[in-house]
Amino acid sequence: MADINRIGNVAGDVIVSGPNLTERITRELETRLIEGVWSPGERIPSERALATALGVARSTVRAALQRLIARGLLKTRAASGVYVSDRLQTGLISPWRQLVGDHPELRPDMLEFRLMLEGTTAYLAAVRATDEDLARIGELVDGLVEAHARGDTVLESRLDGDFHTALANASHNAMLRHLQGSVVKMLYEHISLNNAGLTELREQASETILAQHLALWEAIRTRQPDEARRIMREHIGFVWRKLEPESPVPIVP
Repeated sequence: MADINRIGNVAGDVIVSGPNLTERITRELETRLIEGVWSPGERIPSERALATALGVARSTVRAALQRLIARGLLKTRAASGVYVSDRLQTGLISPWRQLVGDHPELRPDMLEFRLMLEGTTAYLAAVRATDEDLARIGELVDGLVEAHARGDTVLESRLDGDFHTALANASHNAMLRHLQGSVVKMLYEHISLNNAGLTELREQASETILAQHLALWEAIRTRQPDEARRIMREHIGFVWRKLEPESPVPIVP
Protein backbone atom coordinates (compact mmCIF):
# COMPACT_ATOMS: atom_id res chain seq x y z
CA MET A 1 0.00 0.00 0.00
CA ALA A 2 1.15 3.53 -0.68
CA ASP A 3 3.09 5.39 1.97
CA ILE A 4 0.89 8.19 3.30
CA ASN A 5 3.99 10.32 3.86
CA ARG A 6 4.33 10.70 0.08
CA ILE A 7 1.09 12.67 -0.14
CA GLY A 8 2.15 15.90 1.46
CA ASN A 9 -0.07 18.20 3.52
CA VAL A 10 -2.10 20.93 1.85
CA ALA A 11 -4.30 21.78 4.81
CA GLY A 12 -2.57 25.08 5.34
CA ASP A 13 -3.46 26.15 1.81
CA VAL A 14 -7.05 24.85 1.77
CA ILE A 15 -9.34 27.61 2.99
CA VAL A 16 -12.32 27.02 0.73
CA SER A 17 -15.26 24.71 1.28
CA GLY A 18 -17.99 22.81 -0.56
CA PRO A 19 -17.62 22.08 -4.29
CA ASN A 20 -14.52 24.27 -4.56
CA LEU A 21 -12.76 22.27 -1.85
CA THR A 22 -13.71 19.00 -3.51
CA GLU A 23 -12.27 20.24 -6.79
CA ARG A 24 -9.10 21.34 -5.01
CA ILE A 25 -8.62 17.93 -3.43
CA THR A 26 -9.42 16.21 -6.73
CA ARG A 27 -6.68 18.20 -8.43
CA GLU A 28 -4.30 17.48 -5.57
CA LEU A 29 -4.82 13.73 -5.88
CA GLU A 30 -4.74 13.92 -9.67
CA THR A 31 -1.36 15.64 -9.48
CA ARG A 32 -0.04 12.82 -7.32
CA LEU A 33 -1.15 10.32 -9.96
CA ILE A 34 0.51 12.28 -12.76
CA GLU A 35 3.72 12.59 -10.73
CA GLY A 36 3.79 8.85 -10.16
CA VAL A 37 3.48 9.01 -6.37
CA TRP A 38 1.26 5.93 -6.71
CA SER A 39 2.03 3.45 -9.45
CA PRO A 40 -0.51 1.63 -11.66
CA GLY A 41 -1.96 -1.28 -9.72
CA GLU A 42 -0.97 0.19 -6.36
CA ARG A 43 -3.52 0.58 -3.60
CA ILE A 44 -3.82 4.17 -2.46
CA PRO A 45 -4.18 5.17 1.21
CA SER A 46 -7.57 4.90 2.90
CA GLU A 47 -10.09 7.74 2.95
CA ARG A 48 -9.27 8.31 6.62
CA ALA A 49 -5.53 8.50 5.98
CA LEU A 50 -5.99 10.83 3.02
CA ALA A 51 -8.36 13.07 4.96
CA THR A 52 -5.86 13.35 7.80
CA ALA A 53 -2.93 14.05 5.50
CA LEU A 54 -4.82 16.64 3.47
CA GLY A 55 -6.56 18.25 6.43
CA VAL A 56 -10.11 17.82 5.13
CA ALA A 57 -13.20 15.78 5.94
CA ARG A 58 -13.55 12.18 4.75
CA SER A 59 -16.65 13.16 2.78
CA THR A 60 -14.54 15.58 0.74
CA VAL A 61 -11.96 12.91 0.03
CA ARG A 62 -14.71 10.45 -0.88
CA ALA A 63 -16.20 12.89 -3.38
CA ALA A 64 -12.79 13.55 -4.92
CA LEU A 65 -12.07 9.83 -5.24
CA GLN A 66 -15.41 9.27 -6.95
CA ARG A 67 -14.52 11.89 -9.54
CA LEU A 68 -11.19 10.19 -10.25
CA ILE A 69 -12.89 6.80 -10.47
CA ALA A 70 -15.39 8.25 -12.96
CA ARG A 71 -12.48 9.54 -15.05
CA GLY A 72 -10.92 6.08 -15.09
CA LEU A 73 -7.80 7.10 -13.17
CA LEU A 74 -8.72 5.01 -10.13
CA LYS A 75 -10.68 1.79 -9.74
CA THR A 76 -12.28 0.03 -6.80
CA ARG A 77 -11.94 -3.58 -5.75
CA ALA A 78 -14.64 -5.08 -3.55
CA ALA A 79 -13.61 -5.32 0.10
CA SER A 80 -10.09 -4.30 -0.86
CA GLY A 81 -9.89 -0.58 -1.50
CA VAL A 82 -9.11 1.90 -4.25
CA TYR A 83 -6.30 1.24 -6.72
CA VAL A 84 -4.53 3.20 -9.44
CA SER A 85 -5.64 2.16 -12.92
CA ASP A 86 -3.24 1.83 -15.84
CA ARG A 87 -5.08 4.39 -17.96
CA LEU A 88 -2.30 6.99 -17.84
CA GLN A 89 0.07 4.40 -19.28
CA THR A 90 -2.16 2.64 -21.79
CA GLY A 91 -4.33 5.52 -22.94
CA LEU A 92 -1.56 7.04 -25.04
CA ILE A 93 -0.64 3.90 -26.92
CA SER A 94 -3.60 1.53 -27.06
CA PRO A 95 -4.20 2.03 -30.84
CA TRP A 96 -0.49 1.56 -31.54
CA ARG A 97 -0.18 -1.69 -29.61
CA GLN A 98 -2.19 -3.57 -32.24
CA LEU A 99 -0.65 -1.67 -35.15
CA VAL A 100 2.91 -2.53 -34.19
CA GLY A 101 1.88 -6.12 -33.61
CA ASP A 102 0.27 -6.39 -37.05
CA HIS A 103 2.92 -4.39 -38.91
CA PRO A 104 6.48 -5.42 -37.95
CA GLU A 105 7.83 -2.84 -40.38
CA LEU A 106 6.83 -0.19 -37.82
CA ARG A 107 9.34 -1.49 -35.27
CA PRO A 108 12.25 0.56 -36.66
CA ASP A 109 10.12 3.66 -36.16
CA MET A 110 9.55 2.57 -32.58
CA LEU A 111 13.28 2.12 -32.10
CA GLU A 112 13.98 5.56 -33.53
CA PHE A 113 11.49 7.04 -31.09
CA ARG A 114 12.98 5.08 -28.22
CA LEU A 115 16.48 6.33 -29.05
CA MET A 116 15.24 9.90 -28.73
CA LEU A 117 12.99 9.23 -25.74
CA GLU A 118 15.37 7.28 -23.54
CA GLY A 119 18.42 9.25 -24.62
CA THR A 120 16.72 12.40 -23.36
CA THR A 121 15.53 10.58 -20.25
CA ALA A 122 19.10 9.57 -19.39
CA TYR A 123 20.32 13.12 -20.03
CA LEU A 124 17.73 14.62 -17.68
CA ALA A 125 18.32 11.94 -15.04
CA ALA A 126 21.99 12.94 -14.93
CA VAL A 127 20.94 16.56 -14.41
CA ARG A 128 17.93 16.23 -12.12
CA ALA A 129 18.29 13.03 -10.11
CA THR A 130 17.87 13.61 -6.38
CA ASP A 131 19.79 11.77 -3.68
CA GLU A 132 16.76 9.51 -3.28
CA ASP A 133 16.69 8.82 -7.03
CA LEU A 134 20.40 7.97 -7.04
CA ALA A 135 19.97 5.65 -4.07
CA ARG A 136 17.19 3.78 -5.88
CA ILE A 137 19.17 3.50 -9.12
CA GLY A 138 22.22 2.35 -7.17
CA GLU A 139 20.20 -0.38 -5.46
CA LEU A 140 18.97 -1.63 -8.83
CA VAL A 141 22.50 -1.65 -10.24
CA ASP A 142 23.69 -3.68 -7.25
CA GLY A 143 20.80 -6.07 -7.88
CA LEU A 144 21.74 -6.38 -11.55
CA VAL A 145 25.33 -7.22 -10.64
CA GLU A 146 24.22 -9.82 -8.11
CA ALA A 147 21.67 -11.40 -10.46
CA HIS A 148 24.28 -11.54 -13.20
CA ALA A 149 26.80 -13.22 -10.89
CA ARG A 150 24.21 -15.86 -9.98
CA GLY A 151 23.22 -16.39 -13.60
CA ASP A 152 19.61 -15.48 -12.82
CA THR A 153 18.60 -14.13 -16.23
CA VAL A 154 14.91 -13.84 -15.34
CA LEU A 155 15.64 -11.58 -12.36
CA GLU A 156 18.22 -9.67 -14.36
CA SER A 157 15.68 -8.95 -17.10
CA ARG A 158 13.12 -7.73 -14.56
CA LEU A 159 15.68 -5.49 -12.86
CA ASP A 160 16.65 -4.16 -16.29
CA GLY A 161 13.09 -2.89 -16.75
CA ASP A 162 13.05 -1.47 -13.23
CA PHE A 163 16.35 0.30 -13.95
CA HIS A 164 14.94 2.05 -17.01
CA THR A 165 11.82 2.99 -15.05
CA ALA A 166 13.97 4.46 -12.27
CA LEU A 167 15.82 6.60 -14.81
CA ALA A 168 12.51 7.88 -16.16
CA ASN A 169 11.42 8.76 -12.63
CA ALA A 170 14.74 10.54 -12.07
CA SER A 171 14.12 12.71 -15.14
CA HIS A 172 11.34 14.42 -13.16
CA ASN A 173 9.35 14.91 -16.34
CA ALA A 174 5.83 13.52 -16.09
CA MET A 175 5.45 12.95 -19.84
CA LEU A 176 8.74 11.11 -20.17
CA ARG A 177 7.88 8.95 -17.18
CA HIS A 178 4.51 7.89 -18.58
CA LEU A 179 5.82 7.42 -22.11
CA GLN A 180 8.63 5.24 -20.80
CA GLY A 181 6.09 3.18 -18.93
CA SER A 182 3.93 2.64 -22.00
CA VAL A 183 5.77 2.96 -25.30
CA VAL A 184 8.88 1.11 -24.17
CA LYS A 185 6.79 -1.64 -22.59
CA MET A 186 4.91 -2.04 -25.86
CA LEU A 187 8.14 -2.30 -27.84
CA TYR A 188 9.52 -4.91 -25.45
CA GLU A 189 6.32 -6.95 -25.74
CA HIS A 190 6.54 -7.13 -29.52
CA ILE A 191 10.27 -7.78 -29.55
CA SER A 192 9.70 -10.68 -27.14
CA LEU A 193 6.92 -12.10 -29.30
CA ASN A 194 8.66 -11.78 -32.64
CA ASN A 195 12.27 -12.60 -31.82
CA ALA A 196 14.38 -14.93 -29.70
CA GLY A 197 13.23 -12.97 -26.66
CA LEU A 198 14.91 -10.67 -24.19
CA THR A 199 15.80 -13.46 -21.77
CA GLU A 200 17.65 -15.35 -24.50
CA LEU A 201 19.29 -12.11 -25.59
CA ARG A 202 20.57 -11.57 -22.07
CA GLU A 203 22.04 -15.06 -22.03
CA GLN A 204 23.90 -14.28 -25.25
CA ALA A 205 25.13 -10.76 -24.49
CA SER A 206 24.74 -10.29 -20.75
CA GLU A 207 28.32 -9.15 -20.15
CA THR A 208 28.00 -6.27 -22.61
CA ILE A 209 24.55 -5.27 -21.38
CA LEU A 210 25.70 -5.23 -17.76
CA ALA A 211 28.76 -3.17 -18.66
CA GLN A 212 26.52 -0.66 -20.45
CA HIS A 213 24.26 -0.38 -17.41
CA LEU A 214 27.26 0.18 -15.15
CA ALA A 215 28.66 2.84 -17.47
CA LEU A 216 25.27 4.54 -17.65
CA TRP A 217 24.97 4.50 -13.87
CA GLU A 218 28.43 6.06 -13.53
CA ALA A 219 27.55 8.85 -15.98
CA ILE A 220 24.35 9.66 -14.11
CA ARG A 221 25.96 9.40 -10.68
CA THR A 222 28.75 11.79 -11.69
CA ARG A 223 26.38 14.22 -13.45
CA GLN A 224 27.56 13.76 -17.04
CA PRO A 225 24.35 14.24 -19.06
CA ASP A 226 25.89 14.13 -22.55
CA GLU A 227 27.73 10.92 -21.71
CA ALA A 228 24.59 9.41 -20.19
CA ARG A 229 22.65 10.12 -23.38
CA ARG A 230 25.42 8.66 -25.54
CA ILE A 231 25.66 5.46 -23.50
CA MET A 232 21.90 5.00 -23.45
CA ARG A 233 21.68 5.28 -27.22
CA GLU A 234 24.61 2.92 -27.59
CA HIS A 235 22.85 0.44 -25.30
CA ILE A 236 19.57 0.58 -27.21
CA GLY A 237 21.40 0.26 -30.52
CA PHE A 238 23.31 -2.78 -29.27
CA VAL A 239 20.14 -4.53 -28.13
CA TRP A 240 18.46 -3.71 -31.43
CA ARG A 241 21.33 -5.12 -33.51
CA LYS A 242 21.10 -8.37 -31.56
CA LEU A 243 17.34 -8.66 -31.97
CA GLU A 244 16.99 -7.21 -35.48
CA PRO A 245 20.31 -7.91 -37.25
CA GLU A 246 18.79 -7.18 -40.67
CA SER A 247 17.45 -3.76 -39.65
CA PRO A 248 19.95 -0.85 -39.40
CA VAL A 249 19.94 1.30 -36.30
CA PRO A 250 18.65 4.78 -37.23
CA ILE A 251 20.66 7.91 -36.58
CA VAL A 252 18.87 10.46 -34.42
CA PRO A 253 19.87 14.06 -33.65
